[in-house]
Amino acid sequence: MSKPHISQEVLVDRGLINKYNRAAPRYTSYPTAPYFKEELVDREIYKNEVQRIAKVDPKRPLSLYVHIPFCQQECYYCGCMRMITKDRERAGVYLESLYQEIDILGELFGRNKPVVQLHFGGGTPTYLNNQQLQQLLDKIGENFLLLDDDSGDYSIEVDPREVSDGKLALLRKLGFNRISFGIQDINPKVQEAVNRVQPLEMDIRVVKEAREVGFKSVNIDLIYGLPHQTATSFANTLKTVLAELDPDRLAIFNFAHLPELLKNQRKIAADHLPPPDEKLQILEESIQILEERGYVYIGMDHFGKPQDELTIAQKEGKLHRNFQGYTTHAECDLVGMGVSSISQIGDMYAQNLKKVHNYQDEVKTGVLPVFRGLIMSADDRIRHTVIMKLMCDFRLDFAAIESQFSLVFEEYFADALKQLPPMEADGLLTVKDRIIQVSPAGKVLIRNICTAFDWYLQQSQNSNRFSQAI
Repeated sequence: MSKPHISQEVLVDRGLINKYNRAAPRYTSYPTAPYFKEELVDREIYKNEVQRIAKVDPKRPLSLYVHIPFCQQECYYCGCMRMITKDRERAGVYLESLYQEIDILGELFGRNKPVVQLHFGGGTPTYLNNQQLQQLLDKIGENFLLLDDDSGDYSIEVDPREVSDGKLALLRKLGFNRISFGIQDINPKVQEAVNRVQPLEMDIRVVKEAREVGFKSVNIDLIYGLPHQTATSFANTLKTVLAELDPDRLAIFNFAHLPELLKNQRKIAADHLPPPDEKLQILEESIQILEERGYVYIGMDHFGKPQDELTIAQKEGKLHRNFQGYTTHAECDLVGMGVSSISQIGDMYAQNLKKVHNYQDEVKTGVLPVFRGLIMSADDRIRHTVIMKLMCDFRLDFAAIESQFSLVFEEYFADALKQLPPMEADGLLTVKDRIIQVSPAGKVLIRNICTAFDWYLQQSQNSNRFSQAI
């Protein structure tokens, strides 16, 4: 039986966005991280789940995420877990703890599981010097089965301001074949307002060098909704990035201004942010520009060229989503390493301690630095599948869920289905022949559509912990 065609058309309908644009999870997991609890997962439960999976599927492949939290200076917009310091020696101390954690995890998982995906995130992974990067990859290679034929999906986030001579060549030699550059905006006024001054010439140089040393894919991160941005200025940024850098993928993130939660964002004046209508215009024109240039809307904030692996995976119904965002590796267990990182092993989510000193103190004792998590229930697994299908395919076949989980869809999701008629009447989706099909106008609001199936959110009715979709 052939897979259904997945439409890749997207439409920005301002009226619908104004009506439905409420705070909602990004659904890099279900259940989402705010519902992880200290009493639900500890290091022993983590070990038991790893051992359970090993018995069922001893060569189940792995995806490794390594968190490097350090940054040289503070970006005022940032909501990531990071440590701002100019004291480079602190990275060396952190790495010693990270090496200890890698040793513990290597012994637990063994070296017979191929690492098909590896991602370094931050913070700023290129904060590490060349020797530290080499030693870190050596340590991972000692404990895990890294692929040596360049077939893995090995990626790293890079700040162009932290690219010294020879660093990109070293990263490629170490096995990284995908690279993501944070640019955010090329307008000097915007850059100054968010404390990230980064000349376009620098961006052009590092992207050119990345291609020269053999990186297979280049991703560019931009952010819309930053201070002093206008539809005209952001369109100029986007067109310039496309013309000068020609990225294989783009992530165009919505800036969520949450000064009550993030102290660094208090340095951004609210009256300098683009008003809601201007922000919607930025999004609308960005999608138009990208479609005109041949890019495809993958979902959420992500766009790719037609030949990109994510674009192809979505078209074929094989796209997946986890804490690393959209991915083609649904078959993997995700192993998080480093402070605050999150693992997804079988039915378990587990998060490491969120403060560097706590993380380091715990690892010194020779134990996993896990402090909270969740074991998915049968209901969680069902809803996880439903939400991820909608997030990735913009389509849900009732019969497929019934076949996989032995249930009657209309009975099991009676409450959720009651929430869909208003969305259908407004044109966000259709429900026909027992299939939910998200419309082009509904795609940008997919997070809000998915909340109908989110048991935890429906019970709490508290979405204040999440950002708005647009």
